[in-house]
Amino acid sequence: MEKIKILKNNGFIQGEITLPGSKSISNRALIIRAVCAQSFDIQNLSSAKDTQTLIQLLNSNEKILDAGPAGTTFRFMTAYLSMQKGTQILTGSDRMKQRPIGVLVNALRTIGAKIEYLENDGYPPLKIHTPENLGEINEIHMAADISSQYISALLMIAPNLPKGLTIHFKGEPVSLPYIRMTLRMMEYFGATYEEKGNSIQVFQGKYLPKEFLVEADWSAASYYYSIAALSKNATITINGLFENSLQGDAVIAKISEKFNIKTTYHKSAIVLQKIDGTVGKEFNYDFTECPDIAQTVAVICSALKISAGFIGLKTLRIKETDRIDALKIELKKIGIQITPTQNKNGDGLLLNGEPNSNKPTFSTYEDHRMAMAFAPLALLDEIHIEEPNVVEKSYPAFWKDLELIGFRFD
Repeated sequence: MEKIKILKNNGFIQGEITLPGSKSISNRALIIRAVCAQSFDIQNLSSAKDTQTLIQLLNSNEKILDAGPAGTTFRFMTAYLSMQKGTQILTGSDRMKQRPIGVLVNALRTIGAKIEYLENDGYPPLKIHTPENLGEINEIHMAADISSQYISALLMIAPNLPKGLTIHFKGEPVSLPYIRMTLRMMEYFGATYEEKGNSIQVFQGKYLPKEFLVEADWSAASYYYSIAALSKNATITINGLFENSLQGDAVIAKISEKFNIKTTYHKSAIVLQKIDGTVGKEFNYDFTECPDIAQTVAVICSALKISAGFIGLKTLRIKETDRIDALKIELKKIGIQITPTQNKNGDGLLLNGEPNSNKPTFSTYEDHRMAMAFAPLALLDEIHIEEPNVVEKSYPAFWKDLELIGFRFD
């Protein structure tokens, strides 16, 4: 098994990073362009493997389409293919075949899609046929605590349905920033919608082809906030980010104030600085609207000896791996105790302990965020990361960019 050794000889960080385009924004722009059926230029598309996979699938004439481990790509393609003529099979990696898709398939079937399960009910792979009277039924009801990717997949095809689409939620949806990102991008391309209570109505209409710029990835930026928080002194310039972002993970800037990190916003860049001060010994946060940065913040709290309570982690169970269990296993290697919890907001965790220096080897579980979230621990001591190439899923240049700010690898 491949692994790398990561070293950082001192705690002083200075440098400039240009982040890749946001995978979340790129994937939405690509689906909107495909539904639009008129080409337009998308600048700064993400270099992430997930995005490149989506481009390949959208341009493919093959009858069997393989999304690999790309969850967003699989969900968005399921909705997109449900509108197309002909029959195609959509499959994925072994892990993808363990990730539920039934909620989205049921919703699409309700509005007229013809979709079969080829192996286990509720899970990939899928056989998707020419729809019958797609969109004649234009109202669906969904649980509020499902992945926002299911909702975004439905919203993006809604303008092309003959009567539009109204989604009624049983409660307030989780990961709202991702849903609002989708709606704001749809609006930019000419779609119209209305939010009423716990319902979203998208009106029938056509997307308009317009040039679009993808902003850099705030999820990727979170790892530099972690590096700054664990450093003795840090000044890091990150290009391509904006203060008024579409991305929910931009909240990492506010969260990191708790760890003495100051963010200064410029026209198309931010500057992170470690400032003097005492860091509190307790931290509590609801990650319902930003689950993808939970691993990053868990590592920060572990390294800084902060007892923490996280809630709103339900969707972490169905990501590339079960991220709560993965955190529990890997942080135990440095003496940190993770206790999973359950409350009205679903899954959570309690974290406490003091990190030890034993040159650990961290597993990544085919999960890009495990590799990137744990890398900053090299500021405490030498660490090892298994399967480092997993970062290609969202941030292929991650290891090279760490070298720019002084990290070394064997």
